[in-house]
Amino acid sequence: MRGLTPVRIGTCSWADEALSKYFYPPKFPAKERLAYYAERFDTVEVDSTYYRLPSESMVQGWADRTPEGFTMHIKAFGLMTRHPVKIEVLPEDLRDAMPVDDRGRVDRPPRELRGEVFRRFLSALEPLRSTGKLGGILFQFPPYVVYKDRSLEYLEWAREQLGGDEMLIEFRHRSWLDDENRAETLSFLESIDAAYVTVDAPKSDTAKNLVPTVPAVTNGIAYVRFHGRNMGTWNKRGGSAAERFDYLYSDEELEEWAPTLQELAQQSEQAYAFFNNNSTSEDPQNPLGRISQAAANAQQLRRLLDMNRIPATGGEA
Repeated sequence: MRGLTPVRIGTCSWADEALSKYFYPPKFPAKERLAYYAERFDTVEVDSTYYRLPSESMVQGWADRTPEGFTMHIKAFGLMTRHPVKIEVLPEDLRDAMPVDDRGRVDRPPRELRGEVFRRFLSALEPLRSTGKLGGILFQFPPYVVYKDRSLEYLEWAREQLGGDEMLIEFRHRSWLDDENRAETLSFLESIDAAYVTVDAPKSDTAKNLVPTVPAVTNGIAYVRFHGRNMGTWNKRGGSAAERFDYLYSDEELEEWAPTLQELAQQSEQAYAFFNNNSTSEDPQNPLGRISQAAANAQQLRRLLDMNRIPATGGEA
């Protein structure tokens, strides 16, 4: 189908435990995983940057181990999305000035200090930027960031900090996408030139931290994240990310997405589909084996898009 933007398929990490055990060959060296991944996918999300600021040397390594045309989307550091972070994960020279709560977490830092965190984060990404491999910065906001004027002002300020880099925004409170605010939210993202992130997640009429699936494009980038549909573990206290997103999509569930992805691709200049279901499942082809859910579903989606003649890259078996 000519004129349709290819859907670039990937996973929300290249190094989580499920991928490390069941996607790469046995005893595969950790330092060679990204290059191996990049032979099979042409895009990935970087999750580790949410937990601590990246260093330029680390980012240079990513750029060096990936081919031309590869795209890396970088998850914003927790402090950039108004998550609490432990004081010890910050650079030493910033710690003394940061307000800390009784649990040793940075609590509501002044705007100038938050701005310095943005500056250092973005500076470290230069090796990807200069090689054309930097995709967007993924801002995954916590459920307590709700639709209100102060939140809109923060999004506007954060967008200004990014300059020419792309901003990808995922909401985790349903107030952003309910009937009352949905149109205003999408219009606002258009006005600040930020990309809206569409999510596939468990469905709930009551959980405030589950947003409805609203496919949309606000700035030329279509971006879909598949979190799985495990309602039983979504709000389980103390569970790991692998447990929370423990879900293997069926062919039928992914098939439902084919027309939606085609429509999003028609509306966009870039289109991405990422799998964040980062646990393992029994291998349907081999009851004695296990598979990485994200990698298996990425390959499944590619096969389904090929069958529906929707252009796609990544996920080759």
